[in-house]
Amino acid sequence: MTATRSIPKLPAIFLCIAASVSASDPQPVPVSRVALFSSGVGYFEHSGAVSGDADVELAFRTEDVNDALKSLVVYEGAVGAPSVSYPSKTDLDRALKAFSVDLSGAPSVAELLARARGAAVDIRTAGNVVLSGRVLSVETRRIPEDGQAPGRVFIALLSSDGVVSAALDDIDSFKFADAAMDADFRRALDLAARARDTTKTSLSLALPGSGSREAVFGYVVAAPVWKTSYRLDLSGKSPFLQGWAIVDNATDRDWADVELSLVSGRPVSFIQDLYAPVRVARPVVPLSIAGSAAPRSYSGGVGGAPEEPAAEALYDEAPAAPRAMMERSAPSALSAPAPLRKAAPVRPDRLAESAFAASAARTAGDQFEYTLPAPVTLERGRSALLPLLSGAVRAEKVSVYTAGQGAPALGARLANTTGMKLPAGPITVFDGGTYAGDALIDFLSPGDTRLIAFGEDLDLRVDESASSSLDTIAVSVSKGVLTFSRRRNLSKSYIFKNVSGRGKKVIVEHPQSSGAELFKPESFVEKADGRYRFSLDVPSGAERTLEVVERTPLSETVSLLPLGSDAFLRYSSTKDIPEAVRTALAKAAELRRAAENADRISRELTAKRGQIVSDQARVRANLQAIGRETADGKKYLKRLLDAESEIDALDARLEAAGKSAQAAHEEYERYVGALTL
Repeated sequence: MTATRSIPKLPAIFLCIAASVSASDPQPVPVSRVALFSSGVGYFEHSGAVSGDADVELAFRTEDVNDALKSLVVYEGAVGAPSVSYPSKTDLDRALKAFSVDLSGAPSVAELLARARGAAVDIRTAGNVVLSGRVLSVETRRIPEDGQAPGRVFIALLSSDGVVSAALDDIDSFKFADAAMDADFRRALDLAARARDTTKTSLSLALPGSGSREAVFGYVVAAPVWKTSYRLDLSGKSPFLQGWAIVDNATDRDWADVELSLVSGRPVSFIQDLYAPVRVARPVVPLSIAGSAAPRSYSGGVGGAPEEPAAEALYDEAPAAPRAMMERSAPSALSAPAPLRKAAPVRPDRLAESAFAASAARTAGDQFEYTLPAPVTLERGRSALLPLLSGAVRAEKVSVYTAGQGAPALGARLANTTGMKLPAGPITVFDGGTYAGDALIDFLSPGDTRLIAFGEDLDLRVDESASSSLDTIAVSVSKGVLTFSRRRNLSKSYIFKNVSGRGKKVIVEHPQSSGAELFKPESFVEKADGRYRFSLDVPSGAERTLEVVERTPLSETVSLLPLGSDAFLRYSSTKDIPEAVRTALAKAAELRRAAENADRISRELTAKRGQIVSDQARVRANLQAIGRETADGKKYLKRLLDAESEIDALDARLEAAGKSAQAAHEEYERYVGALTL
């Protein structure tokens, strides 16, 4: 087997898509290398011996032709420029009309000869008579004695002896005398035959050259995504991981001893229609006159203080060094771990004993490539489970509790010490020499850690409770604005009771509150999916509590000028406010009360004056009704005069009260506006 070629490789020769058709017989060049990508495409490389001007025919599903045209490259085997020809994907009738013999619309022989009017033909009749000439016409003649008969079709030819005719039903054979026209006729028939199978299309790859030589070329087409499954054994002294790849040969070719690579990554991959001819609609423009212008047209975590899986806490000795490739002899490619027997004694290292030769792994650009250690043979339409990796890893058994989501999960913290990128896939977990459960893992880079869960922990009881409180941190006054700096404390307690016979490490997933800062505990393992992850050791038979406190800063501002004296007194008696601020607020309350009293006096005087004015109106009405000269009239007149004197006195008092209220307000506003603490 040749050395592994990197994917992709720069081609030695770029392809030239040509219109010519190779005349040589196709030479087979088998698939020698396959690289399947996790993005849903596959790279297929052919290599083999060719000789002379080689013509290689590649059959594709029609939906794969665009990918092949986009990616086909030739590495070796062409002395001159290689070329590719293929049947154009166009309307069949349109394509058939392009030939000198028009086969569009499935014509009858009579229609075909009628369309070939003027062409030279050689006709052989049933009596072995040969007629040669150019097609003049095709006509139907009826027998006069039988007017009901459909008539016979005759072909009229212009020969060297003049016009001759032959009945169509007497003709045994005919051919076009012009060799070029006959070849065009055959090509039109070939096109019609190929068009019957719309699911397959062949590309003819022409490799010009001389003598025998090695040809190597490759292309990328759609392929089923290769899948990964793992087996993780937590039983032994060192946790052990096996990875298997599931591949599908969905092509139309058998794979015989191919070099198989599996590439993990997420490259951009798309389909563009390069196969179908593209025509651009053009407007019909009248003749230009006088120079008129032409027309224009479960995830990994971040942050925190990550802990390495403490395997030594679970096993008698520390895990062995990572083994990305085992040096033991490999079983057959599709061998699986021996089935576990109930009666057999527990052998914690059984999975490690079944280790196979792992794939060769390397970084391929921003992707990761696994190359299987032995050639793979896989018939078309079949799938296979193939060994991918095998080696010791660091893993620690844990219980995972996610707040508000029921019972804790049995799980493990797995550290990828294989040196390889591990694609996403299911994990079958073994523990204590038997099956323990199934888990799922996302893509895991080398050196990264990931939580997996494979069951429920029935030996760990959990109780959680929550509370909140509000603390005033600071109070300040600036230019008449009172500001409270407060802090909301969100507290949650998790109580774990371990009723099992061994100690447990618990990973607690606590939801992170928006805008809050973690106050307690001081550190966390990591953050993932909007949750903190904390670690807690719970000994056998013991209870342990984890208290998580988050603090959210809050701010409240109060404008002092609009406040009344009662509000000032309420704030000045609040214990959360510092004494200096309370004293200042108490003085502001006194000034506010003085201004309020001045306003009250002014309002009372205004109300009293208004009452007197109202009484005057009533007295005047009575005085007008009874007259001034009567005894009662004289009394009403005296009351009017006394009221005027009282109004004059009230006006003086109102003026003084207004000045007093204005002064009180100005003193209050000056004090509050300048208050800064």
